[in-house]
Amino acid sequence: MDFSNIWCWLIPALVGIISGILGYLIGKGSSTTIDNSGELNAWKDKNAKLQADLDACNGKLKTASAAAVAGAATTAASLTASAAPAVETKIPFDADAAKAALGKPVKEDDLKVVEGIGPKISEMFNNAGITTWKALSESAVARCQEILDGGGERYKVHNPASWPMQAKMAYEGKWAELAKWQDEHDHGKL
Repeated sequence: MDFSNIWCWLIPALVGIISGILGYLIGKGSSTTIDNSGELNAWKDKNAKLQADLDACNGKLKTASAAAVAGAATTAASLTASAAPAVETKIPFDADAAKAALGKPVKEDDLKVVEGIGPKISEMFNNAGITTWKALSESAVARCQEILDGGGERYKVHNPASWPMQAKMAYEGKWAELAKWQDEHDHGKL
């Protein structure tokens, strides 16, 4: 057996073992353990407080529901006695106030008053059954986006997030507030 070649195997093996041990020790010594237990406890405390608040609100809701059920019989009797249907009061439109605030003539329920809605989008909304400021103000942003998506690619650049809010201001006759909001935002964008 020739032992002259053993050093060709033994030296690289020893160097590898020593390098592995040193690498492990250096890696273990430089690693730091992050202790987030304080932050975790703070979040647990906040969660417990929120849970207590939720439980208190649910208790109030149950109490109010019980009172509503008890009063429902009285209300039902009074409603049956006066079978007159509820009439929704319409907020009167003031064209002069709208013109004074916006600086241009405004037609009642013209959706183009809403910043971001032009003639084509107004037509799309009218075709979808949204023809008044009130209807637009009660529409979900997701519904507005569906209508826009139905128009194709060219309408994807529009963001209807503020449209129901603007329509509500117009419907309620808050012209100065609407004008201020539109001036403060870049073309009706939030």
